[in-house]
Amino acid sequence: MTLMREQLLGKRIRFEKPEVLAPAGSLEKLKFAVHYGADAVYIGGQQYGLRSNADNFTFEEMREGVEFAEKYGAKVFVATNIYAHNEDIEGIEAYLKGIQDAGVHAIIVADPVIIETCKRAAPKLEIHLSTQQSTMNAGAVQFWKEEGIDRVVLAREATMEEIREIKENVEMEIEVFVHGAMCSSYSGRCVLSNHFTDRDSNRGGCSQSCRWKYDLFTTEEDTQIGIKEIPLFQEGDNPFSMSSKDLCMIEHVPDLIRAGVDSFKIEGRMKSVHYVATVVNAYRQAIDAYFEDPENYQMNPQWLYEIQKAANRPLNTGFFYDSPGHEDHIFEPEEKAAPYDFVGVVMEYDEATGTALIQQRNHFKPGQEVEFFGPKGTFFKQVVPEIFSQEGDKLDAARHPLQLIRMKVEAPVKPLDMMRKKFGK
Repeated sequence: MTLMREQLLGKRIRFEKPEVLAPAGSLEKLKFAVHYGADAVYIGGQQYGLRSNADNFTFEEMREGVEFAEKYGAKVFVATNIYAHNEDIEGIEAYLKGIQDAGVHAIIVADPVIIETCKRAAPKLEIHLSTQQSTMNAGAVQFWKEEGIDRVVLAREATMEEIREIKENVEMEIEVFVHGAMCSSYSGRCVLSNHFTDRDSNRGGCSQSCRWKYDLFTTEEDTQIGIKEIPLFQEGDNPFSMSSKDLCMIEHVPDLIRAGVDSFKIEGRMKSVHYVATVVNAYRQAIDAYFEDPENYQMNPQWLYEIQKAANRPLNTGFFYDSPGHEDHIFEPEEKAAPYDFVGVVMEYDEATGTALIQQRNHFKPGQEVEFFGPKGTFFKQVVPEIFSQEGDKLDAARHPLQLIRMKVEAPVKPLDMMRKKFGK
């Protein structure tokens, strides 16, 4: 996908907007991602992906997801980005044909054998090179272009200047991660999980060992007891060693656009519906605002504040501007940036009575302050009034998972708008 580049060979040129590419660990997350503004979603199938613990898609679910996405002009990509061992090879051809038959637009792939098999067995699929390949320079991008790759997902270690140079020298779609968890290993190639848990990181089994808490110590020789361990922490410390802060580029959308990024990729196939909707919504609004008036674009602080309501960890800008240092890692217990609970989804709205039918996702009750939000900046606060069951019975709380309740709302809402509240409020 092409986009606007403010300066190219001294000329001002305007192209299409970059793509917002969202994670979708389930069919429900896919639908919310598209509803909240994603141009494309990436999912995992039952095999050959790096998130074996996600609610991965069957071929039938892929087909349903594609049909839903296409109604909104969105695309579906499937991650098939494992590094295959010999025992993984059997069945790849049939699997790729199944993805193609489901109507999927592209696969995301790292292993050359899967690339070559796809060209032969499923030629309708676009091939997007995974970040697992650590592509960081124009020569490498040119190589993959000549191999028939349609898009390259750059290594997360690529800087803004390196991205700009690649786009100036190679005509290739470039996708970069702009938001989400950062791996402590180079481009996600890690064997800590293999060593500690016998779960292969590069075949979908990563146990996120870098997020664990570790006791740190050194040793010295003691004449009486031999080797003596000396702790490098104090009692009561809660030490992390490799846990990096999360990436967030919402404040730097113009830089990404001007560098030539074609696809803004959000990490998080195992994150919640609330996370996916909130983050997609913020980047959608920022990109749209930039293209409405590039000369006078201003970052809206509300976009960052909204993202913080769904953030799991502190945020930084990764490798885009400088190599991360010690300040970009987490060494103390993590604190949620903005402590909010996702508590409900709007299912229906009756304009005549101002009443919404809400599906409960977390406990809430009358008297609590809640926020409603939806696509394109829909937002308002109110106190929960009396609530009722579908049958009209008055309730003291919405305490049952997926319970349907009715309540008055102070502004119009739409299906799939969300409701949240602060922890403990």
